[in-house]
Amino acid sequence: MENLAIVDLGSNSARMAVTEISPDGKFREIKRVKENTRLSEGMGHEKILQPEAMERTILAIKHFKRQYQGLPNLQVQAIATAAVRQAKNRQEFLQRVKQETGLTVRVLSGYKEAYYDYLGVVRTLKLNHCLILDVGGASCELVLVQHRKARDLISLPIGAVNLSEQYHLGGYVRSADLFKAQAAVCDRLNKIPWLRYATRMPIVLLGGANRTLARMSRSYHHKNRGSIHGYRLTSRVVYATYRELLSRNLAQRKKMPGLEPDRADIIIGGMLPLVTLLERNSDGRVIFSESGVREGIITEYIQQREKRSQNDEKQRYKQ
Repeated sequence: MENLAIVDLGSNSARMAVTEISPDGKFREIKRVKENTRLSEGMGHEKILQPEAMERTILAIKHFKRQYQGLPNLQVQAIATAAVRQAKNRQEFLQRVKQETGLTVRVLSGYKEAYYDYLGVVRTLKLNHCLILDVGGASCELVLVQHRKARDLISLPIGAVNLSEQYHLGGYVRSADLFKAQAAVCDRLNKIPWLRYATRMPIVLLGGANRTLARMSRSYHHKNRGSIHGYRLTSRVVYATYRELLSRNLAQRKKMPGLEPDRADIIIGGMLPLVTLLERNSDGRVIFSESGVREGIITEYIQQREKRSQNDEKQRYKQ
């Protein structure tokens, strides 16, 4: 039995998951921990990771290490996504992480992040055609899936944190700010030519902001327990939730059932990519996935392990 620990340094939160992998390739998650680190906070147009955000993230990594240290047959993979990918001082941050925690962090390209999202989704949801949307703190990934194959992938440098900061969407939202933000997101999406093929298929949602939307809906229907994987909503429900959020100030949003208080200032920015996509989507269905980048990495890891095993077998046969 092998233990694979994945440390995921996201733009809004840091996560650690330990997965137990059996010799036959079957796996199950045995531990999951999350810390709200807001690594992309205050990066601004200069794209500089701020000292407080880096410190929060390093403290989270140290906490994660205490959780998985001592496990037998342990493999550790540490990844970082948009905030570190975009940061001009990313090398400084990566060196600090190495020196203070011993972890070597792999910075995922936007393409690779989207590809891992695809691997995680197609393994667990039986959909032949869909558009995957992963909204993080500083980026969103889009994958067009046709016949269960990734036809097109892209990563855009817009996410829940940077949209909320740039367009002042954290408190009570002014109509002028919302209009500017929606126009900016719409302009980004209009420059993706292959999105015209995704107007009649469901949107599969990943990322913290999207998971929050599912939890808010479940809280409204008093279904707070259980996984949101495969949970479905219509565009009508999404729009109604969005209007409800816009009608409240920050203090009022923090009290809404299903909405974590530390996400209340970024939830509107986090929902913007979805709302904009739904306006051009005639299908109107959204389906939530709890399998994404980390599950994609596990899938790839097992595939590579099986390939090595087959190669070793061939070598023994030749001898």
